[in-house]
Amino acid sequence: MHTMNGEQRPDTSDQHRVYLDHAATTAPDPRVITAMLPYLTSAWGNPSSIYAEAREARKGLDAARRTVAEVLGCKPNEVVFTSGGTESDNLALRGVATAARAAGRGDHIITTHIEHHAVLHECDALAKDGFRITYLPVDGEGCVRLDALRGALDAATVLVSIMYANNEVGTMQPIAEAARMVKAHDPHIAFHTDAVQAAGALSLDVDALGVDLLSIAAHKLYGPKGAGALYIRGRTPFLAQQLGGSQERNRRAGTENVAGAVGLATALRLAHDELDARNARLIAMRDRLLDEVPRRVPGTIITGPLDHTRRLPNSASFAFEHLEGEAVLLALDLEGIAASSGSACTTASLEPSHVLVAMGVSEAYLRGSLRLTLGTGNTMDDIDRLLDVLPPAVARIRALAPEGAARSGTGARP
Repeated sequence: MHTMNGEQRPDTSDQHRVYLDHAATTAPDPRVITAMLPYLTSAWGNPSSIYAEAREARKGLDAARRTVAEVLGCKPNEVVFTSGGTESDNLALRGVATAARAAGRGDHIITTHIEHHAVLHECDALAKDGFRITYLPVDGEGCVRLDALRGALDAATVLVSIMYANNEVGTMQPIAEAARMVKAHDPHIAFHTDAVQAAGALSLDVDALGVDLLSIAAHKLYGPKGAGALYIRGRTPFLAQQLGGSQERNRRAGTENVAGAVGLATALRLAHDELDARNARLIAMRDRLLDEVPRRVPGTIITGPLDHTRRLPNSASFAFEHLEGEAVLLALDLEGIAASSGSACTTASLEPSHVLVAMGVSEAYLRGSLRLTLGTGNTMDDIDRLLDVLPPAVARIRALAPEGAARSGTGARP
């Protein structure tokens, strides 16, 4: 038996674990691992060399680049392999910004308050380097205000970066509409989208989206950690930030991670080919969570879009009134359920989610967030288990809270 706050809990050590944190990372698909293995064993050469071992590695790298390009609808030479989403975001912003400044074109960057910290922290660094940053507001469901984007554009704007779908609340942004607005103002302004959470769930056709740069990471779509890519549209002004070699057409120095690139390409192809079937299963489970959690747990609101069609197929997010989200996560973990309170990159932070703050979520709910993100291995039995476990877990935590600290009501908004 486990003991939590003096209360005995059943031993779940032999119980099937329920993993509901696929926005943080995903287990590599066995088909991805199989595709990678040759480049970790027999085809291990350096793809920049010219002998037989190198040529074998180069063939794998070139094939991976072609696959990624086919899914994105771009040319292979517009794909830059990176170490993941953070590097892709950093590289997109700094590569474009420094090139624009070197050409004397301007120093103004526009982004939003709800971006991943890979974008926000890079913007902080660019601001220290003399760039001017405008942060766009979002509405109560986490959707960027396009009127604010229109008003922020000026003659010095060189880059706009708006994420495709939010990693905490699942809000999908109107990227194509935003890109058209930016290009109508000035076609020379580069438009970047962080598509790390969207990859594997939404179309990544770069022409349909109208973007000049797009970031993805393999481990969010059943590929390996440490592998990602940045799409850079041809003729986009860009300066390399990692120096030391001519790899990736002089845009990112360093010996390429061939196995990682192959893993990314394989995972991306599988996600593209299986998109509709995967999403249909995920949407059914997501909608059940969105319908049932507020009904079964008093004092709960849904965070993100109430219109389910405007949220990622695998994303359900909530906030509990006068409750610490970490306590809920620990209670779920003891019951064999893995979940999150927000971005995995800010788990150790004591501050409330910057996304919820930007959305205007009231103070009573800010620290009680719960993010449930589904994956291909989940079933309705997993959802039933969560729905059985969560209400009594929240009730126990509230019973231990100071008197009056757990006022409750139900609804979709604070």
